[in-house]
Amino acid sequence: MIRFVRQLQFQLFLLPILAIYSLFTIYPLVKAFFLSFTNFNGYSKIYDFVGMKNYVRIFADDAILSAISYTLFFTFAKALLVTVLAIPLAMILDQKFLTRNLHRAVFFFPSIPSGLLLAYIWGFILAPIGSGVLNTLLRELFNIGPQPWLADPLLAKLSTIVVATWAVTGWHAVLYLAFLQSIPKDYYEAASIDGANRFQQIRFITLPLLAPAMTISVMLLLTGGLKVFEIPFALTKGGPGFETYSITQVIVLRGISEAQYGLASAMSIIFFLIVLAIAVFQVTVMQRREQGMQ
Repeated sequence: MIRFVRQLQFQLFLLPILAIYSLFTIYPLVKAFFLSFTNFNGYSKIYDFVGMKNYVRIFADDAILSAISYTLFFTFAKALLVTVLAIPLAMILDQKFLTRNLHRAVFFFPSIPSGLLLAYIWGFILAPIGSGVLNTLLRELFNIGPQPWLADPLLAKLSTIVVATWAVTGWHAVLYLAFLQSIPKDYYEAASIDGANRFQQIRFITLPLLAPAMTISVMLLLTGGLKVFEIPFALTKGGPGFETYSITQVIVLRGISEAQYGLASAMSIIFFLIVLAIAVFQVTVMQRREQGMQ
């Protein structure tokens, strides 16, 4: 009984956190689920129950289907590129050289400013007109004509992915660097004595021991990529056409701009289920990978 009372005392401290979480997370989720079955427009207090009509409309809306396709492509491409670049970068920054602290700060810096601010700056660099910074360099150095970096569907998608990758690679490299510094140097010394070369040390020591960091990094990349809004919006406004519409942008457009809160709520529920499914699958797979490397 005394033990129960003591545990209850500790649990009481969690009640304020639970109340805040319920107010700002659970309640909006439940409310959105309810509204997804109505024709609520966000203004009138009178709305009707429409059943699954909003969910059916999702898969008949070209902008929504394009947003789902682009968001998934953006998310997985960004996660792959950042992982491939961040691990080697972290290994370089882990070496001892005179300006390594300066280099760490330089690579980490792009993750500090707002993504919206960075995207607007890159908008000037990638402007598809002849006076754009990148097009000017291509003309002066290689005599190449203006390229439609943000006007061509494929180039626009690739441009948003490159900018997003550039913005967060340094941050994830620092994450991997923290785990690299926790690996005992004795492992590498023993491997060297046994005749293992640098590539073998990376394959059999570094990468397996970086598995927990990779789980965290990939999870953050996937969840962050699925929620992307500011970079595509600032660079292309979702264009050309619907090619770079993100799911979050379409939800805002349908819900606020077009006053279709019922449809936007249905999209939010679908979006929530997509994020949940991908996150659970990713964490499960990566944790099994960690266990297999132990």
